[in-house]
Amino acid sequence: MDVRPYIETAAASSATGSPIGPALPEDADGLIELREDGVVALGLSDAARTAGVILETLGGALARDPQGTRELLEGGHGLPANDKFAQLSRGFWTQGIVLRVPAGVRLEKPIALRWLVGVPDRALLTRTIVQLGEDAGASLLEELAPAGPEIACAAGETVPQALFTGTMELRLERGSNLSVASIQDLGPRQIAFQHRHASIGPSANLHWALAQLGGRFVRSRVDNRLIGDGSGVEQVEIVFGSESQLFDLTSFTTHLGRNTTGNLLSKGALKDSARAFMKGLITIEKTAVGTDSFLGEFGMNLSKAARAVAIPSLEIDQPDCRRAAHSSSVGPIDETQLFYLESRGIDPDDARKFIVLGFLEPVVARVPMADAQERLRELLEAKWSGPVADASAA
Repeated sequence: MDVRPYIETAAASSATGSPIGPALPEDADGLIELREDGVVALGLSDAARTAGVILETLGGALARDPQGTRELLEGGHGLPANDKFAQLSRGFWTQGIVLRVPAGVRLEKPIALRWLVGVPDRALLTRTIVQLGEDAGASLLEELAPAGPEIACAAGETVPQALFTGTMELRLERGSNLSVASIQDLGPRQIAFQHRHASIGPSANLHWALAQLGGRFVRSRVDNRLIGDGSGVEQVEIVFGSESQLFDLTSFTTHLGRNTTGNLLSKGALKDSARAFMKGLITIEKTAVGTDSFLGEFGMNLSKAARAVAIPSLEIDQPDCRRAAHSSSVGPIDETQLFYLESRGIDPDDARKFIVLGFLEPVVARVPMADAQERLRELLEAKWSGPVADASAA
């Protein structure tokens, strides 16, 4: 693909000053909304600002604390050196977000991070850095959506693709808790490379809830490093693909501390000729005595041309584990479930819909804001109501 990247660092913006853009939603403690490389809205609640929470763009962080921000950026929070796309964002970002929650501060409402992208022929490279101090608590809602309506071209011409590539780098100190929900509903010509990396300290807990719906080709990689004793991670990622969409999901979870816990689940429902590859690896190092870890990957093919591939793996160097297990399956809708619903008088098409949407519900239930949760349900229903899935595959 041939795209033109933004080449200058975006202007500085920080929520420590006057709010930018629309008023902060009542059910949020913070909001930052970016359209391509520009800031549309930025603000914190009075409670969050008083507690010392910092929400700003990377340009704002550089203007406020040049040396500290450079050290933060150059460290990369452990981004893997062998992942070229993560290193691309690390080296050539032009826009980004920094969120810092001080020790002992527990936010009651979520922070919303919104990316509106997809201008044809453009590439946006980003970094999002989140730090939680000891015994801090927060929840994030990340939304990725088109920057505008789909552009039509004259007959015989093709609308150029757009590229979005970004990292989310998390650092959780002792006893902190973070929940991250993400709704990705990018446009049909969007190419997206996402890399999420978490360093989880002692007794800290991280919860991921990731929904992948849009885009032409989406590559998502999640790296969880359970460094501290007693740390834990819960991760649920769903895909609902249609037409010729392609999703490549990879998850790496490394247990380093003692008595760590991991529970990871990937689910894909695919229509038309969509494809999804779900790959996961749990690594239990020699130091990780008492590990409890599970990896599950499940695909549901809703047409004969759809294809889901599940590849769960374990690498165990410490035999003293409470549990180390994986499970996977790929196939059509369960005929037994269909029979049960139809025997209760439910129309066959409605029965298929209920089964598929219920299959994807684990992420919907974990979205923190009520309006965003309802919006995700509407997106899933709209996806189902597109070209009808091939009933013969169900």
